[in-house]
Amino acid sequence: MTSLLQGAKNLVTRGTDIGDRIDGLATATQAAQGRLDDELVESARAVAERAGSRLRLSADHTVVGIAGATGSGKSSTFNALTGLELSAVGVRRPTTSWATACVWGSAGASELLEWLGIPERHQTTRDSMLDTRRESNELDGVVLLDLPDHDSTEVSHHLEVDRLVDLADMLVWVLDPQKYADAAIHDRYLEPLRTHAEVMVVVLNHIDTVPADRREAMVGDVRRLLDQDGLAQVPVIAVSAREKWGIAELKQEIARRVEKKKATRARLEADVKAAAARISEASGTGSNGRLAPERIEAMDDAIAEAAGVPTVVDAVERATRVRAHRATGWPLVSWVSRFRPDPLKRLHLDLGAAGKELAGTPRTSVPEATAVQRARVDTEVRALAEDAGAGLGAPWQESIRRASVTRIDDLGDRLDAALGSTDLGVERLPMWAHLVRVLQWLLILVAVGGLVWSVAALLSGSLGDGDRTPQIGGIAVPLILLGGGVLLGIVLALGCRLLVAGTARSRAARADARLRARVHDVSQELVITPVQEELAAYAEVRRGLDAALA
Repeated sequence: MTSLLQGAKNLVTRGTDIGDRIDGLATATQAAQGRLDDELVESARAVAERAGSRLRLSADHTVVGIAGATGSGKSSTFNALTGLELSAVGVRRPTTSWATACVWGSAGASELLEWLGIPERHQTTRDSMLDTRRESNELDGVVLLDLPDHDSTEVSHHLEVDRLVDLADMLVWVLDPQKYADAAIHDRYLEPLRTHAEVMVVVLNHIDTVPADRREAMVGDVRRLLDQDGLAQVPVIAVSAREKWGIAELKQEIARRVEKKKATRARLEADVKAAAARISEASGTGSNGRLAPERIEAMDDAIAEAAGVPTVVDAVERATRVRAHRATGWPLVSWVSRFRPDPLKRLHLDLGAAGKELAGTPRTSVPEATAVQRARVDTEVRALAEDAGAGLGAPWQESIRRASVTRIDDLGDRLDAALGSTDLGVERLPMWAHLVRVLQWLLILVAVGGLVWSVAALLSGSLGDGDRTPQIGGIAVPLILLGGGVLLGIVLALGCRLLVAGTARSRAARADARLRARVHDVSQELVITPVQEELAAYAEVRRGLDAALA
């Protein structure tokens, strides 16, 4: 379709924007597919394709359709305009669903007639052998169509009329004094085509059968009805096809429009603008929606809480404390902490980077979200969708809401996988903890050495003998080593508690940031991106409609 439209645009006369309008409508319908009513979008797409096809055909011919009800004298008007008896009238009217075509200037018209779907047996050219009456060339370039009766009881007639009404560049509606106010033509054709006033002419036929003193009033009444239909710009011409009254005026009106070579583009422009207007009405004219950062943050907070991020962060802090205390505590008592359960292991979050790579994406034991937490997530997702669709048409609001929850069922598993694959940064102890551990064991060795020396000196009776056992300040060195090693180890362990607390808080904060980043990645994929795609589609529709309606 894109290539078709591009080719059409290349054939449009320079200085016009009809190609851009068609392209804009095609863009809008493509972006609106699946979001607005399917029938509405498909109808607009057909208009864009039909307009593109018409532009590729003869620009030297103008298709003028003559339409009317049974008995309106439509075929008589057609014959009067052509100067030939081409269409049967009255009881001789053939029961066929095909239109009859008369072409002034056959060069280049064959492809157009084929596109119109007019069989060759229903085609006549005024420059053919059948045309023995050489008249002026004021209708050169006209393809005049006599359409079937729009009020025929034959369904095929209705379908053919509707099809050709859509394809004709200009429409001549023939009314008769008896049925000119018939709702069938006003409600079904005239009023719906109020956007096509520039390419329409209304003919009041059989004016010869109306008393002379009533003719002007009847034409005025037709004018009033057309004004009510929104067709104030459409001219009304009173004619008598039988007496040839007004035929010259009608022919001049057709010739005037054909001569300006604007009828085709005017019809296409009217079609495109009407289709674009219908899409615009359904779509809404609000400014392009956006996702407010604060709304995204509120949703991420709700999802993070439901995913158990606070639980994991608390486990990271407690696990860091346990592990750091075990490394920096006094070795003779810190081993007891090994019997305490590790908070991260209980949540199956302690595989480490290498373990995660080997295990893939493990399931965690983080508690499932509560009903309150799930309700908060639903509320925030709904609020985000409502905020994004504020001011847009109802179909887009529904489309955005639907997009926001399309993948919401995957949220739990994706969040659990995200938590399970996140490096929480607790696998390794800080460097200072390793130094403290080494120092603690050195102090233990000093204390053990002092203990052994003290026991040996005590057994040899030299513990209190300053000559045999060194003393400092009257205290035997072995005892100083023993007591100092123990005391300094305990003091060092107690002093490291402040460092352990700070490290635990720092690692918990980093883990919180990493986990929330992963939560945002999940919400971005499952909620935000689908909503943004809908907003982008709306923006694309608006850009296309702006071009079509410019």
